[in-house]
Amino acid sequence: MKFSCTQENLKKGLLNIVHVAGKNINLPILSNVLIEVSNNIKFTSTDLEIGVVSSVRGKIEKEGKTTINAKLFTDYINLLPNKRVDVELINNEILIKCENYKTKINAENADDYPIIPAIEKENYYSFEFEEFKKAVNEVIFAAAADETRIELSGVYFEFHQNELILAATDSYRLAERKIKYKEKPEEQKDIIKKIIIPTKTLQEAIRISSTSQDIEVSSDEPNHKIKIYITENQILFTYDEVELVSRVIEGQYPDYRQIIPSTDEKNRTLVSIGRQDLIRAIKASSLFSKANINDVHFDFPKAKNQAVISSVGSQKGESTVELPIEIIGMDNGVVLNYKYLLDGLNSLNSDEVVLEIVNSNTPVSLKAKNRQDYLYIIMPIRQ
Repeated sequence: MKFSCTQENLKKGLLNIVHVAGKNINLPILSNVLIEVSNNIKFTSTDLEIGVVSSVRGKIEKEGKTTINAKLFTDYINLLPNKRVDVELINNEILIKCENYKTKINAENADDYPIIPAIEKENYYSFEFEEFKKAVNEVIFAAAADETRIELSGVYFEFHQNELILAATDSYRLAERKIKYKEKPEEQKDIIKKIIIPTKTLQEAIRISSTSQDIEVSSDEPNHKIKIYITENQILFTYDEVELVSRVIEGQYPDYRQIIPSTDEKNRTLVSIGRQDLIRAIKASSLFSKANINDVHFDFPKAKNQAVISSVGSQKGESTVELPIEIIGMDNGVVLNYKYLLDGLNSLNSDEVVLEIVNSNTPVSLKAKNRQDYLYIIMPIRQ
């Protein structure tokens, strides 16, 4: 095996895969990257749940394959000057040369490396990457952090005829986002596909695509697009020269739409408020909230056109912040977990947000003003 390419190309290719490689006591070879040189130069890493393949351009002198410690290889390549790098396999050692740098790193047999399952690339859904990344970031934080209920530890994808709906919930809050396809399978009509994708998979898909964004794309594809291929129990993301394959979570996602408050609710209160002002007020009051409860009180007296955000801590003291608002409906109030509300506010790129409150015992809805594609819901803290 012998090839050469620029340090920049090597660095990008390895950055795409190194995060998936890791320590595994039962299978130490998973800390390695698989290097395959034939028609192209290909790097592969896997943790048995996620597999990433990254191809780079370079000059191939001799075909072959081997594995090498992913972190050590990546760290060394990152330190090299941005010049031509020569890589050669000699007697189970990788020889690396770049100008006045020269090193040897022990290699291991490629035959012992797990095989990444292949997914047929026939029908796919594609999205503009930046829009897809934004959609994922607006929901992923609401997924359950543990796997007590495995289906809640992932993000729910529901493929409709004209749009994809993403949803995540941990039973205390819910985030839902809708995104239009750039492309979709021709036979997709009214068929709805439903899958649950592990949060780690989506985090890696976004990380990989972000790392690759400055890689040149072909002239017939001027915009960066991420493509999604689906099989019965696996999903494949492709972005330029990078592929990520992952299992999906088996199970039935809960019918979360049952908890979404009806927009026809006559007694609801609509509050329009500046996002940054609200964040600052919440953070001030949160300093006095009860530990492990994280309670902050929100009152909306219509006569004053104000939001009163307050908290009282028996040992610490108390805080009250009054903010100007636009309010439609009746006087209302609710107690919320401030951390959950801040998560939703921080995910939105909007100057103004709208809170919808029915009563102190009904879920509160948060939306960006003049946006219909996103919804965030928080269960109130009952007094």
